[in-house]
Amino acid sequence: MQKRTLGIDGLEVSALGLGCMGMSFGYGPAGEKNEMIAVIRAAFERGITFFDTAEVYGPFTNEELLGEALGPFRDDVVIATKFGFKLDLTTGKHAGLDSRPAHIKAVADASLKRLRTDVIDLFYQHRVDPEVPMEDVAGAVKDLIQQGKVRHFGLSEAGVAAIRRAHAIQHVAALQSEYSLWWREPEAEILPLLEELGIGFVPFSPLGKGFLTGKIDESTAFDAADFRSTVPRFSPEARKANLALVGIVDGIARKKGLTPAQIALAWILAQRPWIVPIPGTTKRHRLEENAVAASVELSDADLHEIESATSQIAVQGARYGEAAQRWINR
Repeated sequence: MQKRTLGIDGLEVSALGLGCMGMSFGYGPAGEKNEMIAVIRAAFERGITFFDTAEVYGPFTNEELLGEALGPFRDDVVIATKFGFKLDLTTGKHAGLDSRPAHIKAVADASLKRLRTDVIDLFYQHRVDPEVPMEDVAGAVKDLIQQGKVRHFGLSEAGVAAIRRAHAIQHVAALQSEYSLWWREPEAEILPLLEELGIGFVPFSPLGKGFLTGKIDESTAFDAADFRSTVPRFSPEARKANLALVGIVDGIARKKGLTPAQIALAWILAQRPWIVPIPGTTKRHRLEENAVAASVELSDADLHEIESATSQIAVQGARYGEAAQRWINR
């Protein structure tokens, strides 16, 4: 698989990464550990070297899973994890934000143990904390980099001002935010800023939380532990309306002998050479399907067709509920 570079300090990763959250958290019951280890190792065999996790995924269990799965080839992969949430250990849920420097450093030490490593390759602030100056956050990560515990600094769902302030203290290697054919908000202000500053972009949910695969419709039933059951964009009414977008992507995919997921990922990869999407999956055959997208080349005519067709569709429903939306920094 081809490589791409995130940030001006040269963090090299595979063109496609693997988002591992859903293996432990968020999309229903956690996967069986040995099966998930097999999927992670299959990703590495397929050329994927960039793996994404966070302390809150589980909490903690996803980092532990990656630590075990990636141990045999730790030196050949890039592990990204995150800090920034306050955790209620009695409920296993996050209870607000906490990016105080002391907390950041405590999270780093705990994550290093769970990941069975002596360095975190990419350490993201999971959400911007309005109570802690960004200069203090970036300074704390800079200290961790100087101590050799972290290699690169990242932000997630951060706005323009926060990115600039952080980057002035410690180079930001990558911004992680949602981006796909059905969520294109980053194009307005975020992508131009990242290009200006030389920061890489790591889109999560590049397949629209599974919707762009074409495997979800208005009759799909979500598990009670699946967060999509609370997302306005996944209400039955919104799903029914949004199938128009999937139909367009599916039609283009059929003409090229590809799947909707492969078109959706190839479209993202074609937007900028410093964009690295991290689709998640718990299934080996989906992993194989997604990996093919890294070698799909869309022509200018293909991209124009996709742009022209999808621009006619107004996607229905907010991408987050109110509780989660308040943590987005724009």
